[in-house]
Amino acid sequence: MLDFTWKVFSQTGNVDMYLLFKELEQDKEERPDIQNDELAEVDFPIS
Repeated sequence: MLDFTWKVFSQTGNVDMYLLFKELEQDKEERPDIQNDELAEVDFPIS
């Protein structure tokens, strides 16, 4: 998601995309385990 928001921002200069990028980046730094948990759920969905 970070890559996508950065790519859109760099191509468009859209300030809202930059702010979203920074928010996602900060959230990732505060909770680095989120991505691993999300990937685990894709492999083993909870029913």
